[in-house]
Amino acid sequence: MPPNSPDSSDPTAPPLNAVPVSAAAGYRMPIRRPSVAFMLSHPVHWASLGFGSGLSPIMPGTTGTLFGWLSFYVLTMRWPDVFTAAMWGAIIVAGFVVGIWLCDKTGQALGVPDHGAIVWDEIVSIWLVMLFVMPASFGMQLTAFLIFRAFDMIKPPPIRQFERRFKNGFGVMGDDLVAAFFTLMVLALWRVV
Repeated sequence: MPPNSPDSSDPTAPPLNAVPVSAAAGYRMPIRRPSVAFMLSHPVHWASLGFGSGLSPIMPGTTGTLFGWLSFYVLTMRWPDVFTAAMWGAIIVAGFVVGIWLCDKTGQALGVPDHGAIVWDEIVSIWLVMLFVMPASFGMQLTAFLIFRAFDMIKPPPIRQFERRFKNGFGVMGDDLVAAFFTLMVLALWRVV
């Protein structure tokens, strides 16, 4: 038997007609950095790239989170009768559900399931954090932002395990949701202590 052919007695050997996982999932060769033209080529990309915030050449996840924080603050302060806690709750739930599809489609187009430029997950998750933090001082909002970013970047267990297990839009959205949950837990404990 040739040295590079799979052994039929080895249950872990891929079949001869195996397709790479990324190709089977609909992913293509990765795009290193998406452009404005890519973002504007489809409304799905426009949203999942955070309306341009994900195109930042430096720390796009942080830039997307900043955009989410700023949008939450501005909308809530400008139209408090419209952007109530109940409205934000509905927006966040809808944003999460739709985000699974948005992030998956853009991930396929970029060739990477959780490309760094996809920041819709950070936006929805920081909205969730701000929903529970507000009203609060700028210092408290900044603290919540920094704790969330730390959890999102470091990805301590179980965030990292969640990210590794789910490699589609649900995984992209879900690991940031877990980071938001841990952020809120830390803030709650901080207030108690």
